[in-house]
Amino acid sequence: MHWRLMLSVKLPLPSPVLCPIQLLLKLLKVSADSKWLRLGKTIHTQLLIRNQTSKHTDITQLNSLINLYVKCDQLHLARKLFDEMPVRNVVSWNALMAGYLHTGEHLEVLMLFKNLVSLENACPNEYIFSTVLSCCSDSGRIQEGMQCHGYLLKCGLVFHQYVKSALVHMYSRCFHVDLAIKVLDTVSGHDVFSYNSVLSALVESGRLREGLQVLRRLLDERVVWDSVTYVSVMSLCGQIRDLQLGLGIHAQLLKGGFIFDVFVSSTLIDMYGKCGKAFDAMKVFDGLQKRNVVVWTALMTAYLQNGYFEETLNIFTRMDREDSLPNEYTFAVMLNACAGMATLGRGDLLHAQVEKLGFKNHIIVRNALINMYSKCGSIESSHDVFSDMINRDVITWNAMICGYSHHGLGKQALLVFHDMISAGQCPNYVTFIGVLSACAHLALEQEGFYYLNQLMKKFKIEPGLEHYTCIVALLCRAGLLDEAENFMKTTPVKWDVVAWRTLLNACHVHRNYGLGKRIAESVLEMDPHDVGTYTLLSNMHAKARRWDGVVTIRKLMRERHIKKEPGVSWLEIRNDIHVFLSEGSNHPESIQIYDKVQQLLAMIKPLGYVPNISAVLHDVEDEQKEGYLSYHSEKLAIAYGLMKIPSPAPIRIIKNLRMCDDCHTAVKLISKITNRLISVRDANRFHHFQDGFCSCADQW
Repeated sequence: MHWRLMLSVKLPLPSPVLCPIQLLLKLLKVSADSKWLRLGKTIHTQLLIRNQTSKHTDITQLNSLINLYVKCDQLHLARKLFDEMPVRNVVSWNALMAGYLHTGEHLEVLMLFKNLVSLENACPNEYIFSTVLSCCSDSGRIQEGMQCHGYLLKCGLVFHQYVKSALVHMYSRCFHVDLAIKVLDTVSGHDVFSYNSVLSALVESGRLREGLQVLRRLLDERVVWDSVTYVSVMSLCGQIRDLQLGLGIHAQLLKGGFIFDVFVSSTLIDMYGKCGKAFDAMKVFDGLQKRNVVVWTALMTAYLQNGYFEETLNIFTRMDREDSLPNEYTFAVMLNACAGMATLGRGDLLHAQVEKLGFKNHIIVRNALINMYSKCGSIESSHDVFSDMINRDVITWNAMICGYSHHGLGKQALLVFHDMISAGQCPNYVTFIGVLSACAHLALEQEGFYYLNQLMKKFKIEPGLEHYTCIVALLCRAGLLDEAENFMKTTPVKWDVVAWRTLLNACHVHRNYGLGKRIAESVLEMDPHDVGTYTLLSNMHAKARRWDGVVTIRKLMRERHIKKEPGVSWLEIRNDIHVFLSEGSNHPESIQIYDKVQQLLAMIKPLGYVPNISAVLHDVEDEQKEGYLSYHSEKLAIAYGLMKIPSPAPIRIIKNLRMCDDCHTAVKLISKITNRLISVRDANRFHHFQDGFCSCADQW
């Protein structure tokens, strides 16, 4: 019977007398390739019956059996055969080593190689070395890989193209890219696999300039690209935000008739997203016939990165309608979109889905939950998620530390930082931004400089602009404005507008108009279109009743075509977003809201509330100034929240600008008379108002 027919109908093997050895070996190979263990064992039995597995057995037959058991995931049987072999060749060693490599048993691979090279007449070939180098790549064992490289130089196999590619890949995977490039340069012959390994490692490690150099070599040497090359090159385009280069690569893909698999498609979408072209990413997505969770998540990420938070959530809804199941990365993107919009209700719904679908223990999802709850104003929920985590990475700790700092809860932030150090987690650049910000909120001058000058040095972290800006904020919070200015003048860093405006804001708070005017003039020289500086300077002139100064600033803004951004506040009620403009009547219940505001202001006046008209930027009668103050967007939003949100639920407001002094005072008293927690996230930080006090201690 022909052996192909026998396989198709699964008939028993013919009599051993009728089965030549070559046919058995062919069947053995077929059973190994198809992972048909039952057939393979039957053939093994036939070989035993024919006395072909005695100590005089042909080594080819034993190697074929080892190959069978390796491919059928029966490593213990393959090892037993190997150990009983009287004589072995390189095929025997490589077959077993490849099996261990496939199952991730890297130590076994290395032990076998060590035993092989210790033999007197050992002569490992290029396939043995490729297996060992792959083992070192997968396990990150750079030292063993370098020893293997030395052996290759000694025996001359380093010039074999197969080995060279494995060497380059090993060094690239272990992030010793310089050594990978050295092998690429010194060993003649080039293949796309080697270039892919180096380019991917350079992009992943952020060495983008060198990545461009490798790309030029690829083009100069006219290496034929594969899908991995396109993925790496498009990742490079996204990292360097080079849209023109990305468009050229996309055109080359289309021109060559390349098949858009999931990796190429998702990377192309990601490239457009990073280059600020989310709608082009959508065009690529819409042109795909097959979509999986990777492609969906890439599209959501593209929209998230460009600030299209609501559209990101809408894509998730569309994904659900098309019955595509999300993964942990999808949920992380969605939760970050909720954080961007500060939509706590939708964040809670996503949290419920995470629990239902079994993704709650994924660290990336937990980190996103901490971030979402923090930015939505529920720092207590962030802490609940954090406390429930068994495994934490540096992002987890950073999210909690920075969350507490953003909420003005400096003591809690520093306690979490000390717990982080006690847990043996090494802090990074971002960690110390949160820590120094916490010190600034608490005006801990000595502690702040200790963290900056000593602890960061201990962890080998070079301070950056963000850390130095936190120190400026710290000195300002302590009222040391001259010291803050001197610190900025003597610190060798290129200060940005944000840092100078931090000092300017402190001049406004501490009424140091002389210094404030000087700082403002310097900031406007750096950025003549910085709206925040014009606003602060106008406020300072208005507080000092220098109306001529206010007129000058407003005239300057008109001449430079600069418009002050209108105040906007919003809150979420039952998953609906309600938006309020200062002095606006855009809401359908505006009349009732205005009445509620007047009612609240009348209730807090007996508690000592006096409208702070000093910051009104109009030289008009005091009564008219009170009218301007009464209907700021946050007052309208709070009034509506009190109308619609039952007690004792907190009221959470988001505002696009810094809260003015009058609103801050009013909301403190409103929290007292209504016995409600009112949380307001303005452009600077969170304010938690309760029982007549604010978490910022009146300094923001």
